[in-house]
Amino acid sequence: MASGINQDSRPDGAFPEAVGKDEPLQGLPERTASPSARTMTERGLVGLTADRALVSAFKQMQLEKDAQKNWDLFYKRNTTNFFKDRHWTSREFEELRACREFDSQRLVLLEAGCGRHPLYLPERCSAFQCDLTKDDLRDRVPEASVDVVTLIFVLSAIHPDKMGSALENIWKVVKPGGLVLFRDYGLRDHAMLRFKPGNKLGANFYVRQDGTRSYFFSKELLAELFAGAGFHLVSNDYVLRETVNKKEGLCVPRVFLQSKFTKPARDPDHSSSRCSGT
Repeated sequence: MASGINQDSRPDGAFPEAVGKDEPLQGLPERTASPSARTMTERGLVGLTADRALVSAFKQMQLEKDAQKNWDLFYKRNTTNFFKDRHWTSREFEELRACREFDSQRLVLLEAGCGRHPLYLPERCSAFQCDLTKDDLRDRVPEASVDVVTLIFVLSAIHPDKMGSALENIWKVVKPGGLVLFRDYGLRDHAMLRFKPGNKLGANFYVRQDGTRSYFFSKELLAELFAGAGFHLVSNDYVLRETVNKKEGLCVPRVFLQSKFTKPARDPDHSSSRCSGT
């Protein structure tokens, strides 16, 4: 998993969109924030609950063993024909600009799992490869040194049993008062509903034909995961929208989860940080 430490003094830099693995390339209308996931028809609920058979334990072990290889092959196949730069991150996450006390101030941004498209090109960048679930980030990033962490369409690719370890790893390098910006697949997203029987690994956890895996989050579970790692909740909402694929003549409902979490400040008298969103 590729990550990068960015130190940038330009508040108005370009922020290419880090899209999810199932997102078409066409433009998106304005989002709708919602405290609840997508409302499904009775037929849709029946189809979702009927898929109870899980992939065998042996195959699941093999998928976990081959996880990095499968994602490497995915990126090799989709170097130019899948991902598209967009500029929603600076609009959705104003903290990427607003955390500075003055314009020339440098912030330290950890972009966890940047893939092919980093958020933006900073003046100074240190890119490195690591496994968030087992490699200690402090080997590459000083402890409690990061102002903002972005975790965009990353956690869903990690086995649910290891998500807590990844967040605890991130906790170690975030400054007290620092912020984690999260966006990923939400419960009942179209990508979740289109999986056919034989692709289910566990509750809300599926495998694609190419061997890559994806988890679909409820806001309750996500809040529990971050709380378990020591973070405090700032915001946590579903994003409901429609994605239009003009080439295929499709308009499909998408559900994402967009959230912000902060690491509590050490000094209780100064619990509000300029990056905490409070």
